[in-house]
Amino acid sequence: MKVLIAGIDGYLGWSLARWLTERDDVEVHGVDGLMRREWVEEVGSASAVPIATLPDRAAALERRSGGPIPFWIGDLRDPGFASEVVRAVEPDAVVHLAECPSAPYSMMDPDHCRFVQTNNLLTTMNLMFALVAEGASAHMVKLGTMGEYGTPGVPIPEGSGWLTHEGETAYLPFPRQAGSWYHWSKVHGSNNLSFACRLSGLRVTDVMQGVVFGVYPSDGDDARLDTRCDVDAVFGTVIHRWCAQAVLGAPLTVYGAGGQRRGFIALEDSMRCLQLLLHNPPDAGEYRVVNQLDDVHRLDALVERVAAAARLHGLAAQIEHVPNPRLEEEDHRYDVASDILPSLGYRSRHAMDADLGAILGKLMTTGDRLHALEGVLHPDVSWVGGRRGRPEVVEA
Repeated sequence: MKVLIAGIDGYLGWSLARWLTERDDVEVHGVDGLMRREWVEEVGSASAVPIATLPDRAAALERRSGGPIPFWIGDLRDPGFASEVVRAVEPDAVVHLAECPSAPYSMMDPDHCRFVQTNNLLTTMNLMFALVAEGASAHMVKLGTMGEYGTPGVPIPEGSGWLTHEGETAYLPFPRQAGSWYHWSKVHGSNNLSFACRLSGLRVTDVMQGVVFGVYPSDGDDARLDTRCDVDAVFGTVIHRWCAQAVLGAPLTVYGAGGQRRGFIALEDSMRCLQLLLHNPPDAGEYRVVNQLDDVHRLDALVERVAAAARLHGLAAQIEHVPNPRLEEEDHRYDVASDILPSLGYRSRHAMDADLGAILGKLMTTGDRLHALEGVLHPDVSWVGGRRGRPEVVEA
């Protein structure tokens, strides 16, 4: 199987390239515009784990796996470039991870909103049309987000469900209630792909993924194989941010009351899921939605778990609540169906406490690099006011 990873230089993209080359009989190709590095630098941050250049990373993985890792550097917003890459690779599957993945980045101001929307929609459409032009036989796996659904207060199905209105019942796409311009870009991309499947026979798996956390196990003798680990308040996920705060001796900051519920999945479990989906594609013309998460956690309980793990590492972790910069419900129901992946044989192999320990252990080795990031761990993007200053502590 030939797999093209769009966004191979990112957190998930590089992890997937390693996973597939180390564990599967898969020929991996990659493409990336290296924009994630630029976006993170723009907000004053950097990966807490040093990462090599993409050519150096590919060379290290080639040495490790024994096979070449061909890659292209370019902008997938350019339809000609996207078509050129797809024609050159002739992939059996494309894993589309080449989108801007940050809700706060999209909420900074109108310019960032426009950029995230156009970047995410154009990269998706250009890959989509390139596959259609080549006969649409390849399988496109697009990384979506559970955030597309919002928090509707009713059980969330996998993509579609039965709707009854005025005595009539039909099986329809579940309503989306995205909570940021970024999440709306993912909704619009999902709608476009669904229509393309009906129109042209494209086969798509749209992965509604929970929050991914974890560090890829180190190779030991070659740091070029490390994947990135962002901890800032714009591009870092909440668990990584809390772990970084614990290592730095700073309070673990919770947005608002902390009653928000979210789905989470460990990095390696996410890789297992994507591998399973690649080997089990949908039929031609099928738009398949998969909810990819292991556990739902309430954030005020989850931060206590992170703090407990930090204390086992000798860190004096304290918790503080700060004003919530986001417009979101802070106490809500969150029941999510996730049946497709288990039906394909997926079983989680990770224990969260062990993963928290691994993240903390990795960050404790970063020294001055992590200390230099302390100023970007606090939220400075408000959903109603754009970029702003550091929040004050509030009562829980």
